Amino acid sequence: MMFPWKQLILLSFIGCLGGELLLQGPVFIREPSNSIFPVGSEDKKITLNCEARGSPSPHYRWKLNGSDIDMSMEHRYKLNGGNLVVINPNRNWDTGTYQCFATNSLGTIVSREAKLQFAYLENFKTKMRSTVSVREGQGVVLLCGPPPHSGAKPHWVQLINDVEIAVEDSLYWECRASGKPKPSYRWLKNGAALVLEERIQIENGALTISNLSVTDSGMFQCIAENKHGLVYSSAELKVVASAPDFSKNPMKKLVQVQVGSLVSLDCKPKASPRAHSSWKKGDVSVQEHERISLLKDGGLKIANVTKADAGTYTCMAENQFGKANGTTHLVVTEPTRITLAPSNMDVSVGESVILPCQVQHDPLLDIIFTWYFNGALADFKKDGSHFEKVGGSSSGDLMIRNIQLKHSGKYVCMVQTGVDSVSSAADLIVRGSPGPPENVKVDEITDTTAQLSWKEGKDNHSPVTSYSIQARTPFSVGWQTVTTVPEVIDGKTHTATVVELNPWVEYEFRVVASNKIGGGEPSLPSEKVRTEEAVPEVPPSEVNGGGGSRSELVITWDPVPEELQNGEGFGYVVAFRPLGVTTWIQTVVTSPDTPRYVFRNESIVPYSPYEVKVGVYNNKGEGPFSPVTTVFSAEEEPTVAPSQVSANSLSSSEIEVSWNIIPWKLSNGHLLGYEVRYWNGGGKEESSSKVKVAGNETSARLRGLKSNLAYYTAVRAYNSAGAGPFSATVNVTTKKTPPSQPPGNVVWNATDTKVLLNWEQVKAMENESEVTGYKVFYRTSSQNNVQVLNTNKTSAELLLPIKEDYIIEVKATTDGGDGTSSEQIRIPRITSMDARGSTSAISNVHPMSSYMPIVLFLIVYALW
Repeated sequence: MMFPWKQLILLSFIGCLGGELLLQGPVFIREPSNSIFPVGSEDKKITLNCEARGSPSPHYRWKLNGSDIDMSMEHRYKLNGGNLVVINPNRNWDTGTYQCFATNSLGTIVSREAKLQFAYLENFKTKMRSTVSVREGQGVVLLCGPPPHSGAKPHWVQLINDVEIAVEDSLYWECRASGKPKPSYRWLKNGAALVLEERIQIENGALTISNLSVTDSGMFQCIAENKHGLVYSSAELKVVASAPDFSKNPMKKLVQVQVGSLVSLDCKPKASPRAHSSWKKGDVSVQEHERISLLKDGGLKIANVTKADAGTYTCMAENQFGKANGTTHLVVTEPTRITLAPSNMDVSVGESVILPCQVQHDPLLDIIFTWYFNGALADFKKDGSHFEKVGGSSSGDLMIRNIQLKHSGKYVCMVQTGVDSVSSAADLIVRGSPGPPENVKVDEITDTTAQLSWKEGKDNHSPVTSYSIQARTPFSVGWQTVTTVPEVIDGKTHTATVVELNPWVEYEFRVVASNKIGGGEPSLPSEKVRTEEAVPEVPPSEVNGGGGSRSELVITWDPVPEELQNGEGFGYVVAFRPLGVTTWIQTVVTSPDTPRYVFRNESIVPYSPYEVKVGVYNNKGEGPFSPVTTVFSAEEEPTVAPSQVSANSLSSSEIEVSWNIIPWKLSNGHLLGYEVRYWNGGGKEESSSKVKVAGNETSARLRGLKSNLAYYTAVRAYNSAGAGPFSATVNVTTKKTPPSQPPGNVVWNATDTKVLLNWEQVKAMENESEVTGYKVFYRTSSQNNVQVLNTNKTSAELLLPIKEDYIIEVKATTDGGDGTSSEQIRIPRITSMDARGSTSAISNVHPMSSYMPIVLFLIVYALW
């Protein structure tokens, strides 16, 4: 950290760079501190520290108890730099508050106050006090002394202060001191004893000078003294004489008042002695009468102001040293009146209203409209979506859009001008739907009912007309309105019974209040409560069955939802019997989530009818059964394999498998279909692929196969009971892939009725299928429907009316499928002559301008 004196040195060094000294006001380095000094040490000296830095170097002066210390009294005070040395200190004279003043050409600084106190220690010769209590931060010197002598030096009770008074006025200066014995007083002027005369008198220390003149100015000292010492109080008297001057206290340029009011026009120029004032309105002197008064301080007062009083007023001030004038322009305006005030209103939430505030005011005055809401200034920024000022220059109407409950209260329109203000208030009541009811409780609960009670919430200025109750369970979708007793709950009723609840279900309830405005916010939910247990009342639905394996009876149902199980220990009673038998076979399923039961017995005849029903139970007892329904036992799986199974290769990637339908009786159930299994020669039967077809199908196509590869296949029938045996395995080899070479050099010649095509023969490679013919695919450029022409030649003739462009491509055909397509060509429509072209001369589908047929003809003709 850099100490202040180091900063001063650094600043001085920086200021001296370039040969110029930095000027700086005084800054304290050390200031005096509080001290306690012993009594009876007149041969000692007290030093109060004070040191400051500055450029130029400061000089010092000290004050004791607010009065300057007279440094000319060298037997009592000396300055050591800025430090004050008190010689032969005495507690009667030197006790008090000291302040150090450091001054240079840039200003004066004043130190903190430092109190000097004296302490007396008894029994000096025998002992000293063990402790002296001082405030933290104070300095202390512990000395001993004899007991004080009786009496006390004077100390000031009232000091004199500098004063400035006009000539011919009077001065009254009072200084008072206390001491023992009572001090006497004397006065000095400019260091000499004050000469008393008729107009200069001293009484009990107070100095009176009447009819002051400039020669009375000077430095005065009041001295209070007794046998123990004396004290000084110094002050300066300035007696001034000057002509009237409005420069430091000018008159107001403009004064605005309204008709009927009281106005005072000030005229207070600086003048010594006080100036005599007279007034003019325009060029006419103003005289006092019943409404106009000339005030002692020079001002002018006009009561019950009228329009005729408006004008320019001049105050003429004069004393023996000169004259001066000041002017004020008085403007008299009509009072501001509210012509259309806001009135009390009663509205509903969501409405928009206008509170009017229109005035009649003097056109000379600017007008300001201000709105207050419930005692606070309306915040048009914060509530800008609701509050807006509307209207013209004489209107401050307040519009409140989409009004809310929070906007209820007192609205005040304040109208202000430069001379007056008026206001008008209105109460706005906003009625809304009720607030949420409070303290919703379940007072009593049974298996199907709940007794509820609640307290009324805020009605929002519109009485509650009815209540509704809502409930929520872990199984419901949100809150649902429930049935109550009474069915309609009026606004004065605060209890109701909820009925038709489900036993053994956890419920929450809430209450919604309504009034003529609408339904309000719901209450907070009640505590969760569970209804009591009861015998189940709802049997499972969708009881059915069938399927399964041989010797099985499969019974299925939709489980009863948890909210309808009515208690713990819930389960199912499954009853069944063969059709025509009177005795029921029953079994119990204990899991509430189980959806099926399977009865297995070797005596069960395949696909035989059974009557079935499913009931419910819990710890409270058994509930009802579902309606009786008929369910068939499991079917018998097929026992024979399909015959006459064959396989035929359709292409390089497809095989068709065929077979004969197996014999089947309806008494055995329903034949669902056939399963075709296939695998290639390099694979294993265990990893074969499968295809299923319906029971009335006798063939299946196997797609996505590899070309020129042997495949094995077998077929079996299946139903709901399972699958029968596989047929004998047959094999077939897929055909080779079609040629990869497309038909080349496709040449065409078109007239207005037909197109002649020629192309090069496609030759299959060794691993490709032999070419058996060609397919020509063609369509118009505006259609997507493609037509196909088959031929075993390398040419084709298409009978086409060339009225629009045609898109044509050619493919080779083989046992393995169609080969690669030729380049797609476009044959333009014919207008007046024949056209020719080829894929070798023209790129694939390149549309041109209306000259295209001529260009194509010239190119083909040149090639021929």
